[in-house]
Amino acid sequence: MRLSISLAASVAALALVPPSFAQTTPQPGVAATADRPAPVADLVGAIDIPYQQFTLPNGLRVVVHTDRKAPVVAVSVWYDVGSKHEPAGKTGFAHLFEHLMFNGSENAPGDFFEPLKQVGATDLNGTTYFDRTNYFETVPTAALEQALYLESDRMGWLTGAISQAVLDEQRGVVQNEKREGDNQPYGLISYKLIEGVFPDAHPYGHSTIGSMADLDKASLQDVKDWFRDHYGPNNAVLVLAGDIDVPTAKRLTAKYFGAIKRGPESVAPQAAVPVLAQPRSEVMKDRVAAPLVVKSWPVPGLNDAAAPALEVAASVLGGLASSRFDNALVKGDKTAVQVSASYSDFAQVGTFTIHAMVRPGVDPAIVSRRLDELVAEFIRNGPTPDEVQRTLTTTISRRIGGLEAVGGFGGKAVALAEGALYSDDPGFYKKQLAALAAQMPASVKAAAQQWLTRPNYSLTVVPGERDAYEEAMVPPPAEQTKAPEAPAKGTREPMPPVGEVGALAFPKVERAQLSNGVELVYAQRATVPITQMVASFDAGAAADVADQLGTQSMTLAMIDEGTARLNSIQLAEAKERLGLDIFTGSSADRTTVSFRAPSANLGPALDIWAELLRAPSFPDSELARVRAQMLTQIAQEQTDPEGIEQRILPPILYGPAHPYAKNQGSGDAEAVAALTRADLVAFHHAWLRPDKAKVFVVSDRPLAEVKAGLDRALAGWKGEGAAGTKVFREDRSLPVPRIVLVDRPDSPQSRIAGVLRTGLRGTDDLLPVITANDALGGDFLGRINMDLRETKHWSYGAYGGFARHAEAAPYQLRAPVQADKTGASIAAMKAEIGAFVGNRPMSEAEFQRTITGATRSLAGDFETSGAVLGAMQANDLYRRPDDYYATITQRYRAMTRDQLNGAIRSVIDPNRFIWVVIGDAKAVRPQLDTLGLPVEVMPAASVTGAPEESE
Repeated sequence: MRLSISLAASVAALALVPPSFAQTTPQPGVAATADRPAPVADLVGAIDIPYQQFTLPNGLRVVVHTDRKAPVVAVSVWYDVGSKHEPAGKTGFAHLFEHLMFNGSENAPGDFFEPLKQVGATDLNGTTYFDRTNYFETVPTAALEQALYLESDRMGWLTGAISQAVLDEQRGVVQNEKREGDNQPYGLISYKLIEGVFPDAHPYGHSTIGSMADLDKASLQDVKDWFRDHYGPNNAVLVLAGDIDVPTAKRLTAKYFGAIKRGPESVAPQAAVPVLAQPRSEVMKDRVAAPLVVKSWPVPGLNDAAAPALEVAASVLGGLASSRFDNALVKGDKTAVQVSASYSDFAQVGTFTIHAMVRPGVDPAIVSRRLDELVAEFIRNGPTPDEVQRTLTTTISRRIGGLEAVGGFGGKAVALAEGALYSDDPGFYKKQLAALAAQMPASVKAAAQQWLTRPNYSLTVVPGERDAYEEAMVPPPAEQTKAPEAPAKGTREPMPPVGEVGALAFPKVERAQLSNGVELVYAQRATVPITQMVASFDAGAAADVADQLGTQSMTLAMIDEGTARLNSIQLAEAKERLGLDIFTGSSADRTTVSFRAPSANLGPALDIWAELLRAPSFPDSELARVRAQMLTQIAQEQTDPEGIEQRILPPILYGPAHPYAKNQGSGDAEAVAALTRADLVAFHHAWLRPDKAKVFVVSDRPLAEVKAGLDRALAGWKGEGAAGTKVFREDRSLPVPRIVLVDRPDSPQSRIAGVLRTGLRGTDDLLPVITANDALGGDFLGRINMDLRETKHWSYGAYGGFARHAEAAPYQLRAPVQADKTGASIAAMKAEIGAFVGNRPMSEAEFQRTITGATRSLAGDFETSGAVLGAMQANDLYRRPDDYYATITQRYRAMTRDQLNGAIRSVIDPNRFIWVVIGDAKAVRPQLDTLGLPVEVMPAASVTGAPEESE
């Protein structure tokens, strides 16, 4: 249940989600070119989600979309209640209740993840935001009735299952979720933005996660009253999308939801767009590596006519790779290392927000003034026609690609539910797209003149010790011993059984050889008119230059900064005109250059992608800027708990000389500062070359067409000079068990990582140990998470699993915990592991749940082309057959509990773990000294890796 409370992130995470599409076929003889990409109107016309809707007598609105591509159905329930409905003194109630509704109902007691896991649910979660609370899961068609039973039971039969113990448990989980967010660099910004943009009494004027004090005050009667007032069927929208039709939906929804009585009507609070009396500016300190300037305006929400124009304005100013801000501040005067603009369109209001990360050493006031000048110039003159068109093509292309899934965080069910709940029209997405496509420079300029000339709120974050803040001063509640509570007796018929779930129909994988000798691995998926392609090179972090860590990161960061034909800005604009996204990335073993584009623009998209693969120019004119960005990123990693962990763990786990020990974040600052263009060219020649490459493709276009395009674009591509080599030597020594404490003062949480070197390799058959670990650390219901989160509520989530690389597969645990429970959490995890490989191994119930869930979830796991593409690459890296997933059901069904227990017992020793703790040493060290292990302490600022001790 991940809560997003960042205003800037709301567009991508929780605001308007792209709708779906119907596939179109290009007209014969009409081919897209770099100068003439597919028209925006054609892309918009391809988007369609046919639906029908009906309303039950109790007011439940049901929307149905039929999509037979896979035997799965997305079940999405959206309630018209969010944090904007919370009165003073009850902030965080909507989100707290979201958690409570996962903890069982009167006729389905216990954690809801248990039955949903057993039916093979995927994309399973719940979220809360200003305007709504939603619950969603994608289930096999044969499990639809059980999912509807569960959703209806928590809608109509919940309050009897809410006990004081359950309330206290989830209150603690939510408070640790809050601590986890607060513990990040810049983690308090979202609170300041909300307070700065909205008046105190405004419905949008407090964070969704609420205050610690209000959460502590929530009584059992409070939360039961909250449920009765807001969660009736007449305040909900149920969307069923996938392998279902309307007659079936009518029969099943009447059966499971029909008996639930109406509740009070949810009334939207008055929430006018506020007008700030005058511009307001604040400065705050935080333990960050770079200053940040944030400016935010209150603006209208998604139902206002200005919404699409504001979306375009945000993209032109700070959303495109070629945005005004990026060109002026990052690539131009180089005073900032990253700038963005976003429009967050909530149901009743919105925010228009700019973030600018200032280059260290530059006065933030200079960047702030320059942002004001650029906004003023935009208000005077508006965008160019080309900027508008690039925005439309990029935005709509991403919406098409993002809607292959029927459910989840951003599938077709989301588009229908948002339209129904926020705009009283499930098809509202079409109106939004039409309005977006109709934007012209004049309309965007007019919206900017109307709304961005108003006073705004400005916040500057500067490096320094974080100021004391109220939330950090609220102590964790004292532990109480409670009398057992008798759960309410169920009154409904038993939960319906699950029918026979069919085997996964994994697409056929074909292999071919391009004319230049590069192997092509291809699968056809015709559900979206999108092509996704990955050039995967046998390189990765293990190929980084040992005394110049960060060479690979810099090479990838510079690879799209220009070619002989296009400079950095021209390249960004060319990609945007095609709706082309190019990504670079790396794992321990592989370096990748990927793209995603509308298949209608495949030809010119391939040309640009191939140009970057073959001949990036690594221009000296851009090197200093990109180096400064990378150095800032490295400095940021040293302030972030997760970044510190990524930097410190590999050399501790593998030893400093091992190739995988190089996998330390973005690299070494001193080495990156000294890198030259020649260093990057040398790395490119040694590693990003055709004899180290394979190309993986998932597309709606046939293999012959894709191969022909690749043959043309990559014709004559050859390696230059000697190829790089990686050497893995067997190391039988074992690192000394100990605790490494990284002192990060005033951290409200500690981030714990436990690591164990095993004798396994990623190319081994790891399915038995991975399957066994599902019950220990690999799943929400695993013992480690259930103990630290649900039983003790010391953490928002704790997990463990095998980090699978080609030449190694260590076991790693990760647990952010409240600071005062750091030592006890390590002891608890160690005890759980010891019991699992000792006298309390995987039980029969855990075994059955794991196997059943694994087999039933396969269709949902591989619903999207991106999931298929990832599986194809994993199969190749781990030397598995291309039909691995097509045959995996039989392997699961042949497993025995004894086999799994024996497999994991043979590789995990709870006494051999090294524990890394990132937290406040003055609060944490006394706890760690009680665990019987040596403790080493190092300051966070010194984290560049650590030497290994062996025995």
